[in-house]
Amino acid sequence: MAAGRKRQGATRGTGGKVRRSLEGRGPTPPAEARHWYKDKARAERVAREERGGASPRKAPVRARKSEDAPEYIGGRNPVVEALRAGVPASALYVAARIENDDRVRESIKIAADKGIALLEVDRGKLDRLTEGGVHQGVALQIPAYEYAHPIDLVRFAQDAAEVPLIVALDSVTDPRNLGAIARSAAAFGAHGLLVPGRRSAGVTAGAWKTSAGTLATLPVARGANLTQALQGYREEGLFVVGLDGESRTDIGDMTLAGEPLVVVVGSEGKGLSRLVREACDQVVRIPMGAAAESLNAGVAAGIALYEVSRLRRG
Repeated sequence: MAAGRKRQGATRGTGGKVRRSLEGRGPTPPAEARHWYKDKARAERVAREERGGASPRKAPVRARKSEDAPEYIGGRNPVVEALRAGVPASALYVAARIENDDRVRESIKIAADKGIALLEVDRGKLDRLTEGGVHQGVALQIPAYEYAHPIDLVRFAQDAAEVPLIVALDSVTDPRNLGAIARSAAAFGAHGLLVPGRRSAGVTAGAWKTSAGTLATLPVARGANLTQALQGYREEGLFVVGLDGESRTDIGDMTLAGEPLVVVVGSEGKGLSRLVREACDQVVRIPMGAAAESLNAGVAAGIALYEVSRLRRG
């Protein structure tokens, strides 16, 4: 050891306090684990109740119904009216110990006469089938409609050795309009209806009722895309005529009535969409007084089909 150098002895340590302070206190606990959380939550709930508000809850997400799933009509009047109109049904559900009236008795009789299955169930089952709707102890099961292919409508006309006449619906979303158009189409010799797969009414119980049974004999086709379906008809030799109130050509001056024809009916108010209008060979209007801005789609279709029939008789 060098002379004059003093030996340093052991020094007093920190006892690990510095090391422990650097290690931290672990992960931050969640809010619900802290001592003040319950008090705060209770205070917020009391404040909401004093304001008359309810606790915030997410709305339940209803599963999208499959296109192949059956439909159910609930209520004594709707059920008996559907059966009278010849709406195809696969089963009639009646609540146990129901108080019979004339509507229930008639529904049961029609179902029995037509060979429709009659099932007695509890009211909880009816609540589920009608998704909480007012059923009054009865519900009618309607099977999913089997749509034709768009080209099938042309084949039906060819098999009948007739000039094809098809009615296409552009953005007609009310099933009652579809049913009314079906009645006019059957009355004036059309070979079927064409509806797009999206943003359009389908063949539901409401359409069946309005059609007064004509949907049992008039086929309805569905295409994924209306513009493409119309183009397919043109390739088959059909002409496409659209109804639009902004056209300058009256329907009585239509030049294509005697040809294989597709008549396109647009929605009330909006009329034809741009792409569908561009796919038409001719666009015509129904002349009417200035007091009426537009016609219901079902009424417009009836007038147009009558005019086509009149022009074809020539």
